[in-house]
Amino acid sequence: MRQKTLVLLKPDAVNRRLVGEIISRFERKGLKIVAMKMLWLTRDRAEKHYEVHRGKPFYESLIDYITSAPIIAMVLEGERAIEVVRRMMGKTNGVEAEPGTIRGDFAMSIQNNLVHGSDSEESAAREIPIFFSDEEILEYRLVDEIWI
Repeated sequence: MRQKTLVLLKPDAVNRRLVGEIISRFERKGLKIVAMKMLWLTRDRAEKHYEVHRGKPFYESLIDYITSAPIIAMVLEGERAIEVVRRMMGKTNGVEAEPGTIRGDFAMSIQNNLVHGSDSEESAAREIPIFFSDEEILEYRLVDEIWI
């Protein structure tokens, strides 16, 4: 089943110059970038994105962190894209994430964990429009899609 999922490369990924490394992992896996932009998240947009965490003890520090520097927002598409991205990211806490995952290789924290990926089709459907209009999500075919 082909799916679309939201992926955010968080402020620590940008500041640590890991954007290219992370994007290339997703591309090498066979996921297709159908939308991408760099932006500085406003508090309003961050609150909308993280509304499921409102009221939790870490909410304010999460909002402060995600709005502290630019991020990269992407929509990735592929076969079972949500599951693939989640497995590639690794466990939320970088200390517990398996080596070979993005967080396992580069993160040492539960909050500064480099990437966000939608955790379900419902989350992707809610999150993608926070960052992209329908016109910004491109439909195209890669020459190697039949092989992936």
